[in-house]
Parts: sequence; C-alpha cells; structure tokens
Amino acid sequence: MADNYVVEALHHLSNTGWITRLKRGLYVISSSFPGMTPVHEFEIAMALVQPSAISHWSALHFHGMTEQVPQRVYTTTQAVPISRAVKMRNKSQRSFSREINGILYEFIKIKPERFFGIKDFWVGEVKVAITDAERTLIDGLISPKHFGGWAEIYSAFESHISSLDLAKMIDYSLRLDAVVAKRLGWIMEKVGVEDSILEKLEAVPIKGYRVLDSTGPRKGTCNKRWMIQENLLGRMFR
Repeated sequence: MADNYVVEALHHLSNTGWITRLKRGLYVISSSFPGMTPVHEFEIAMALVQPSAISHWSALHFHGMTEQVPQRVYTTTQAVPISRAVKMRNKSQRSFSREINGILYEFIKIKPERFFGIKDFWVGEVKVAITDAERTLIDGLISPKHFGGWAEIYSAFESHISSLDLAKMIDYSLRLDAVVAKRLGWIMEKVGVEDSILEKLEAVPIKGYRVLDSTGPRKGTCNKRWMIQENLLGRMFR
C-alpha cells in the first residue's frame, strides 16, 4: 500500500472520528467503531509516554482503596509526554494534561530517582505499570490535590493500614525526603501503628515545622514529635 494512500486514509478516519491520533504514527480506534472493544484508558496513557506508570487517584481506585471514581487518568512520568501544540502545563505542579475521546489524561513529571514503587498489573488483556499500594499512598502525602484532597488520603490509610507493607512504605519515604517521612510518621501514629515501627521516621532530622497538607495554608497546631504543622482546617482526627 502506497505511503500517500495510508496517510490519506488515516486523515479521513481521523476526521470522521473513527480513530484518534495519540502522537506521530500512533492512533487509537474510537469506542464507537462497530464491533471494536474500547481500548482501556490505562493502555492509552501508557502509549503516550514512556517510561510512565498509572498513579495517584487512578492507582488508589485500581487498588480498591477508594470508592470515589476519578474523573481523569493520572500518570507519573519522567518525560514531557505530549507536543507543545496540545499540552496544558501547570507550572507549580509540573503536570501536563491532554483530552482524548472525552477523557482527560494528566501526567505528573518527576525526577528519575523518584521513579520507583511500580509494578506491572493485568488490566484486561494487557499489562500496565501502576504504582503499588504503598507508593500510591506515599504520593498522596506529597500531592493530595491529585487524589481529590487530603481527607481521601487519610481515609485510605485508616481503612487499609492492616493490609499495607509498612516496612516498604517507610523505606519509600526515606528514599524521597524528610518531609514525606515526617508526614508518614504523623499519619501512621494517628491510625494506630505501634511506636516501635515509627522509630526510623521519628529519627529523621529536619529543620523547622512543615505543613501536613501541602495544598493548605501555613497555620494550625504544631506537632513537636513529627515537626508537622497540622493545617487541616475544619477537620479533626483522633
């Protein structure tokens, strides 16, 4: 088949809505195409950029740690995923968004050394890289806005702490930074984790108080044990 015919055919199918261009040379068939099973949105996200992993609120829902259904697909990546013509960048969060077939895909860019805690899971008939349950909750302590808010993270910890690998979670936090470790210590204490498990987190040195909710104001009670300012206005925890 001649190259010019292929280009013309793809252009026609795209204009009529039968296929959607993801990036140069890569298309996805529309869910409205007769007889076709829709491509899972996680598979589309993986196709847009590599290396990457489904993460944040999408991963929280995948692991069954929330009843809320996120209205977009969250993906962590080391690279800028989409061309300048179609990206929308949030400079403060280093995130990029793109809408495909009515679904919004949000990509959170991180440094290569922070790209860990990822496993392959079967989603339908394909394997997809997804942050594991422990890394997913750690990400919630870093960026609660990508989970629908801090209360969603607290609820997930409270409901699922008994099924989590606490040693792995502590190791993840120590690989990231002191602020994450202190937030993790604070929330683990609140949901009833034994003090002996928290010793490594308590021993992490840190200068000055840091806010618990990174999206909230710098006000609230200061917790000396964890050097955390409890800036969760209007919410009380045990």
